[in-house]
Amino acid sequence: MASISIKSVLISESVDPRCKTILEENGIRVTEKHNMKKEELIAEIKNYDGLVVRSATKVTADVINAAANLKIIGRAGTGVDNVDVDAATKMGIIVMNTPSGNTISAAELTCALLMSLSRNVPQAAMSMRAGNWDRKKFMGSELYGKVLGIVGLGRIGKEVANRMQAFGMKTIGYDPITPVEVSATWGVEQMSLEQLWPLCDYITVHTPLMPSTVGLLSDESFAKCKRGVKVVNCARGGIIDEAALLRALESGQCGGAGLDVFVEEPPQDRSLVNHPNVICCPHLGASTKEAQARCGQDIALQIVDMVKGNKLVGAVNAQVLASTFSPDSSPLIKLGEAIGAVLQSCSVSKNPLSHVQITSQGDGMKSSASYMTAAVLVGLLNGKSDSCPNLINVLSLAEESGITVNQNHSASDEASPGTCLVEIVTDGFRYKATGTVQGGRPVLLELSGSVFRQPVSLAGNLLFFKASPSPQLLSSLVGLLAAEGVQIESFSAPAECSGASWYCVGVSSLLQDLCALKSLVQEAAQLSA
Repeated sequence: MASISIKSVLISESVDPRCKTILEENGIRVTEKHNMKKEELIAEIKNYDGLVVRSATKVTADVINAAANLKIIGRAGTGVDNVDVDAATKMGIIVMNTPSGNTISAAELTCALLMSLSRNVPQAAMSMRAGNWDRKKFMGSELYGKVLGIVGLGRIGKEVANRMQAFGMKTIGYDPITPVEVSATWGVEQMSLEQLWPLCDYITVHTPLMPSTVGLLSDESFAKCKRGVKVVNCARGGIIDEAALLRALESGQCGGAGLDVFVEEPPQDRSLVNHPNVICCPHLGASTKEAQARCGQDIALQIVDMVKGNKLVGAVNAQVLASTFSPDSSPLIKLGEAIGAVLQSCSVSKNPLSHVQITSQGDGMKSSASYMTAAVLVGLLNGKSDSCPNLINVLSLAEESGITVNQNHSASDEASPGTCLVEIVTDGFRYKATGTVQGGRPVLLELSGSVFRQPVSLAGNLLFFKASPSPQLLSSLVGLLAAEGVQIESFSAPAECSGASWYCVGVSSLLQDLCALKSLVQEAAQLSA
């Protein structure tokens, strides 16, 4: 794909110094301004192509809408709930995290809390500092032989399982994405939440915070658990319903909780923090020297790799881009955008598109289906939307515009690079175009039933027109264009001329007014490709 230009980056929080060093070594100007208020960030962000944050900076829709030049938001960490991902996507901005940067640190803190819950370590330490020697009060229990339920079997959940198995714990879990057979290789038996709750002595959660995970542990789910179950949350505040947790602690249904995260940070309501059976930390999951160094370096290296066109790692909202970092993708993206632009220019209706059908054919197109669809839509919607369409936001823009998009792929018997056929419907009118890549450049093979005698190179200034065949057509066209100060550089005619057909002319410059051709043609369109 074409490289994404990142010339300046704002770092709004304290990250490892290597982040700035790596970016600057690769020609990116870096500014560090920490602890900015929302209004200050809104005023500042317009000056940068990239923004690097941790968890404290709230990148809201207001901030994103003020970021006229922003192309990427890099989260030095895993969770992106401090970033309005939907708003960023609509603006065509990549949201990137460092998916493995704090995995080990978060997993180790989870294990530390599980062990502390089992042996009352923090409470015993505080009692000793108070001058007490109370061995009976802090009677604990072994982890050996106990059942640990892991809700969320991603990177962190996997590492927690591996470590707690070393203590002789039986690990069971739930994850809607990780295949059962995959987690089984880590020694984790998957099951539904309804099956999991009553089996667990300990439960730890490792899911993102989203509508489906808010209040995952609630009054209802606590009631299904063993009496005295102990829970740990090192993921995101809100996954465990804090009010329900407090009620379960007070009733004894929950025997203890290890909390590193809260709905409100720092928490103003101290009920859980002050509870004798709760062990709290001030969101320390990623707070190790190693994790901070890793996250800072990772986000910088990921940005540099993206800018250089090497690869894309950690893109939360731009998965379609991941497959575009190959030598073959660039001409195919250009083909899709060019076909979309041709059809947009030829559409006589000023009304919005209602339907787009994209059909790819041949082995050369098989792996490009996702980004080819996006590329075609970019060409179709460019200039038709308030937001500038790109591969990141164009699918959501099409959905907002009420455009139905269908895509399919068919095999080809011939050994060819493949073709892309696009058909659009707008206000009852249908247009279609077929193109391919030849010599690394996009070419047009057919336009609305007119198959060109020679493929039309989709480059330069192009004039398309529909007219009935006539011996005087070309000479009349030359005369009309000359009168407008335009020279013909190439001429492409259909292979068969039965009735009105589409022609393509390469011209020295675009016409100021297509009405100049009204006496000669039925329809006309032009574009710079």
